[in-house]
Amino acid sequence: MNETLKRALSGVVYVAIMWLGTSYSEATFSLLFAVLGIVSIYEMWKLRKGKTKALAFLYVLIPFFTIQLFRMTDHAYPNSPFDPTLILLMFVLTWTFDTFAYLFGVRFGKTKIMPSVSPKKSWEGFAGGFFFTVIVTLITTQYFLVVENSIALAISLFLPFTATLGDFVESHYKRQAGVKDSGNFIPGHGGMLDRMDAFMITIPVLYIYLIII
Repeated sequence: MNETLKRALSGVVYVAIMWLGTSYSEATFSLLFAVLGIVSIYEMWKLRKGKTKALAFLYVLIPFFTIQLFRMTDHAYPNSPFDPTLILLMFVLTWTFDTFAYLFGVRFGKTKIMPSVSPKKSWEGFAGGFFFTVIVTLITTQYFLVVENSIALAISLFLPFTATLGDFVESHYKRQAGVKDSGNFIPGHGGMLDRMDAFMITIPVLYIYLIII
């Protein structure tokens, strides 16, 4: 199969599973992120084989544990209905940022952010991703997902930074392991960690924001 077509098809399947598993019910939500967490831990274990693992495992475990607590951010918990809207918004904005950061980086990227860790990421790509993340936030919350404007805007402002940081951390571990991808779990996309890295810092930061602020 053509590599581009394979990547596109597996990407569609991945997005569909993430969206449906998150939104269908509380049970599928918990099961989905439990499975993702187990696969990610396994991939990190392989990346850190023969090396210290404590910090690397915390990088994976904290977000997958935290996301199971998101219902508790509702003051009516445990009587409140299951509502995955904020997680779905996080998906949309992360995928938006990744897509446009890549497109702008390929077209305009000259100033590298941290070339020793991730040589393809540039400030121009980051700026393009940031801009479209804010635009898509306004469109999404206006027409598709019901989220308080101030909360949605705040998420759109910090998510590009947390997504980039999460990606850099995983890239650091891959570079130390001497590999391009964390695995081959998703055809054409690499491993599960390669798809989840942008969420790893965003999830706990989002939880802290909702609880404290």
